[in-house]
Amino acid sequence: MVQLLSAFISLLSVVAVSGAAIPVAAPEAIVDVAVEPTAETTTGDFTAQACQYTCGSVCYTSSAVTAALNKGYGYYSSGSTAGSSTYPHQYNNYEGFSFPTAKPWYEFPILSSGKAYTGGSPGADRVVFDSKGNLDMLITHTGASGNNFVACK
Repeated sequence: MVQLLSAFISLLSVVAVSGAAIPVAAPEAIVDVAVEPTAETTTGDFTAQACQYTCGSVCYTSSAVTAALNKGYGYYSSGSTAGSSTYPHQYNNYEGFSFPTAKPWYEFPILSSGKAYTGGSPGADRVVFDSKGNLDMLITHTGASGNNFVACK
């Protein structure tokens, strides 16, 4: 063991003295979009982040969730809404979900396109947050009956 350690130290000193470069892999770029697969996927030089939530078949990264949460809470805290919509608005939890925060809760659309909701059709998916801007969960109309919601996974 001592001989192996001694040989390793000798090798390091030769590399250091000779100025030889040790190849290091370049870091991969992280792409932050809503993507269909639920596992980490590599395409070329880009790596899609793993899903934090999956609503139906739509994958949302933690960055996408945070962006929608911040946008919704920004409207809420300024007393405004996205365009001519009613979002964010109070979420009454008729489904009886167990949230980590106290009510009142608010819902705001999160779009599968990865763009921020600014009005118009809200799509099926929502971020739910409290009056302090804390995320409670993502919910979706996908797979729910009528106008109800189910929890995203």
